[in-house]
Amino acid sequence: MKAHLIAAALLAGMSAAPLSGAAYAGSFGKACTAEPRETWMSLEAIEKIVVDHGYTIAKSKIKESCVEVYARDKQGTRVEFFIDPTTGTPVGGDWKNPS
Repeated sequence: MKAHLIAAALLAGMSAAPLSGAAYAGSFGKACTAEPRETWMSLEAIEKIVVDHGYTIAKSKIKESCVEVYARDKQGTRVEFFIDPTTGTPVGGDWKNPS
């Protein structure tokens, strides 16, 4: 009985493991930047860069050391970008192939 409980607990932990890394999925578990926050671009400036690359923004937010942007491309496909707030460039992808 005890072995079954341990196996069940391990299985439950393994199935939840992918969810725990979801916040870092786009940046591959790494911070987008280590630069101090006072050197970051504004959220509005980053949104302008995204729009200038042809995307329509649905939602954007600063999350830890990244700017997370949910958008749609010209075909209406949903995309998600993790953007370095010091450079305004996508982390773990590029403008054509978001993370």
